[in-house]
Amino acid sequence: MHGGLSRVRRTTTASEEQHISEPRINDRIRVPEVRLVGPNGEQVGIVRVEDALRLAQEADLDLVEVAPTARPPVCKLMDFGKFKYESDMKAREARKNQANTILKEIRFRLKIDPHDYATKKGHVERFLSAGDKVKVMIMFRGREQSRPEMGQRLLQRLAEDVAELGSVESLPRLDGRNMVMVIGPHKKKAEAKAENKRRKEEEDAAKASVSAQDAEPVDAAPADAAPADAQPVEAEQAATPEGGNETVPAAQETTSA
Repeated sequence: MHGGLSRVRRTTTASEEQHISEPRINDRIRVPEVRLVGPNGEQVGIVRVEDALRLAQEADLDLVEVAPTARPPVCKLMDFGKFKYESDMKAREARKNQANTILKEIRFRLKIDPHDYATKKGHVERFLSAGDKVKVMIMFRGREQSRPEMGQRLLQRLAEDVAELGSVESLPRLDGRNMVMVIGPHKKKAEAKAENKRRKEEEDAAKASVSAQDAEPVDAAPADAAPADAQPVEAEQAATPEGGNETVPAAQETTSA
């Protein structure tokens, strides 16, 4: 408490918390002036925020703060709903591609013999063929750390050997005592892997649906129930020697004298 006044902490409503990570738009932009950018990227210049809001209203657009830390803040005229939808779609696609791509790791020694190199190169080729990225690591020992150019040559050789399956996404760089490089599959490989995964999920879902249908109980008729059209048999027809028909009782009692 200073000078008899207590500091009141302002609480944030749920609606405000929802928008904390989103840019400020329209009347939520509370600064005297902004550097305005038009809907097509043209530079309008520094204008009063009231004028910027009026231009946005006349164009049936939103005033969106795209660079809040600039002085003055940079705002752009745009359709914020469309912008947010496209941004969400891009983020969802990026997460989908990230989930479908696995980063494998292969380690090389700087002084590697031809047989080991061929074996590890085969692993890299197999990973790339499956649509996965590969993090290649050169491990330096002792005085080898003073010869980073040798590690770069080895990584460059590997990149050239697997060029048909993938390309370098992250150039060789030192990471502590190691040198790393990332090779990613060509785009068609990654897309094919994502498509195969989607197809497999659909097949699994279809199989699960069929199994669930097969498991449903079927009502069976009672064993002692007779067919609806069956009639009781009271007599049997027997053929006589003359070819005529004679009615014979189905059951005959025998009486003893």
